[in-house]
Amino acid sequence: MNERMTKIRTNMAEFWSSRTKRQKITYIGSAAAVVAIAAFLTFFLSRTEYVPLYSDVSREEIGRIKEELTAQGVPSRIAPGGTSILVPEKRVDELLVTLAAQGFPNSGTIDYSFFTENAGFGMTDNEFDMAKLKTTQNELSNLLKGVGGVKDAKVMITLPTQSVFLNESVQNASAAIMLTTEPGYQFSESQINALYNLVSKSIPNLSTDDIVIMNQYFEYFDLKKSDNTNGANIADQMDLKKTIERDLQRKVQMMLGTMMGQENVVVSVTTDIDFKQENREENLVDRVDEDLDSLAISVQKITETFSGNGAVAGGTPEAEDPTDNRTGYGEGDMSNGDYERIEETVNNEINRIRKDIIESPYKIRDIGIQVMVDNSDDTAFSAQGEVENILKSIIRTSIDKEYVPENVTEDFWNDKIMVTPQEFKGKIVMDDRVAGNTIPWWVYVIGAALLVVIAILIFAFFRKRKKERELEEERILEEQREALNVEDINTEQETEATVRKKQLEKMAKEKPEEFAKLLRTWIAED
Repeated sequence: MNERMTKIRTNMAEFWSSRTKRQKITYIGSAAAVVAIAAFLTFFLSRTEYVPLYSDVSREEIGRIKEELTAQGVPSRIAPGGTSILVPEKRVDELLVTLAAQGFPNSGTIDYSFFTENAGFGMTDNEFDMAKLKTTQNELSNLLKGVGGVKDAKVMITLPTQSVFLNESVQNASAAIMLTTEPGYQFSESQINALYNLVSKSIPNLSTDDIVIMNQYFEYFDLKKSDNTNGANIADQMDLKKTIERDLQRKVQMMLGTMMGQENVVVSVTTDIDFKQENREENLVDRVDEDLDSLAISVQKITETFSGNGAVAGGTPEAEDPTDNRTGYGEGDMSNGDYERIEETVNNEINRIRKDIIESPYKIRDIGIQVMVDNSDDTAFSAQGEVENILKSIIRTSIDKEYVPENVTEDFWNDKIMVTPQEFKGKIVMDDRVAGNTIPWWVYVIGAALLVVIAILIFAFFRKRKKERELEEERILEEQREALNVEDINTEQETEATVRKKQLEKMAKEKPEEFAKLLRTWIAED
């Protein structure tokens, strides 16, 4: 057996020494890769995958669930924060059903079923009122949890005490609500109005003015009331101004960032907004047709002529009869002459235009855009002219035409923009969204293909080794058979000298160092 192992080691040493350096590196790298892949597969295939069983549950409830799982012998882990519990993925469905049958999770809050289970003659009015108030708070909290973006809600309601006197005025109720919102979620104005109306209609004598809603970040959700008579209030005006500036800034940032890189451009936009709202009435008169002065709808023409001898009207009107409103004339004494009277009456049609005009509640009077471009590499900023033209075009289309002079000059637009090449000391983060650490699908495909190839290579390698081992064993058996069949032709008698000679030859082959030491010892003795 020792001789066989010695021969195997000798063959392996000869095989290794006969390989080139590149082949040795290839063998060592392949062996290391096989070991690493085997360790990787062993780690990921043998580990237990834990997934959430319950999330966003109170810590008291998590403690009770943990005790129940420990009693059942189920391994579990508490997630950071203490509001979630993790169990093996294969047992999630089973545990959900089992724990639900045992009444888990149970938040400990009471609802309207409390009255059917605990109704009795021993409950006082104070106990009943407290239970009713707590139940209303819990039901309203559950109602708010169903709103999108709300993870949890806590409601505190204050109800006025009922007076025994009828002449006293009824006090109003009040409500304070703490919402736990999802990170980054923003409620729109219509959603905030819906929350206020939902709470107001749930409690008697509760006005929206007596409701306060805030989230875990101490952000208040104020109810915005519209006032059509006086226009928008100051808060609305500032929000509108910020919205306009933000939209313009994003447009400029996106356009210039596409040209020079988002991290190489910083944009600032300031605006001057006119929030004056004007209501006026205009009564205009215009021609029916531009080619005509007017359009005649009725014409009356009267012509009177007189010629000859005879008495004609004459004198003064009041000479004859003062009661005829001075229209009668007395007869005169002049008899010769001509008389002609022409009268023409024309009724023309015109356009009568009545306009009720309500001006826009805001107009952009002025815009200022400041742009800084990274010039850290000390190269000349060659696109400054193109950037300025882009900014001028944006300002021209944004400013109300009422505030643009008739004879506008180029300096008027140049004063509203500023482009400055500047060296940036740090990088600008343009987007606060965190990229997910998800692995693309093609990585899994390539990894699976590599694993298949490596498995095939490992299988071929071990198969080849097995065949070589079988051939080696067959060759050894053949040599042994041949050695057994050879007749012993050595008929000479072995002596002590021949035995020592064979031992020395064997020692010289197998242990040359000890043989050399033995020779040196003999030489020293001689």
